[in-house]
Amino acid sequence: MSKKLEGTALITGASSGIGAVYADRLARDGHDLILVARNRERLQALANRINIETGRSVEVMGADLTDKADLARVAATLKTDPRITVLVNNAGFGATAPLLDSDIDKMEEMIALNVTAPTRLVHAAAPAFVSRGRGTIINIASIVAVSPETLNGVYGGTKAFVLALSLSLHHELGGKGIRIQAVLPGATATDFWDVAGVPVKHLPEGIVMSAEDMVDAALAGYRAGELVTIPSLPDAADWNRFEAARQALVPNLSRARPAARFGLATRAG
Repeated sequence: MSKKLEGTALITGASSGIGAVYADRLARDGHDLILVARNRERLQALANRINIETGRSVEVMGADLTDKADLARVAATLKTDPRITVLVNNAGFGATAPLLDSDIDKMEEMIALNVTAPTRLVHAAAPAFVSRGRGTIINIASIVAVSPETLNGVYGGTKAFVLALSLSLHHELGGKGIRIQAVLPGATATDFWDVAGVPVKHLPEGIVMSAEDMVDAALAGYRAGELVTIPSLPDAADWNRFEAARQALVPNLSRARPAARFGLATRAG
């Protein structure tokens, strides 16, 4: 017997890896789906399987989110389809090469997919969610959001943006009935690594999590009310201390005079 319908989840980058697992799990939790990715054939195969196994309605949208027309089409769906209650911003790609060895055109494409696309989709979804007093936005970031030295710096910068956007959205929308979650996976066993330039088989086994375990942990974090979920972090208190230290900086980040530690003679106010 099917679970009670929980609304429709729109998932980007859904044809494989993390996005495909989110599709499976959210369907089993009672959501209908709209799956978005470039590879429509692979999307349709996934949609057919999920429909057969769960009985949920699954629609597919073939779209390249670096293409402005395709992105606008997905954004329009988020604006106008009242069934949608969940947006999972998962589409993205990364890089491992240092900046000096990187193709700047690929870096620009990365920014378009990792930064511009989720921004436009959030901007499309949020007003509709707020008008209904209900909605969830899950943004897939990365541990490089807080450890940018780990991989390519532009990639780290794009994921730091996703984290910052999520924190800001929580501040703006949390009181309006909208749930925000930023998920920061570590190394995950998907084809991400082939695109990034280092096949996953070359990584130490001890740092690589399966996509299934990653998504299951992320959803457990969501159900526990976490704003930021790091699936491999043993103690959530470590993140809480990190966030508390950041908040402690805030009162002193903008003041009328330079800090005394610089030893400067300052103008009288």
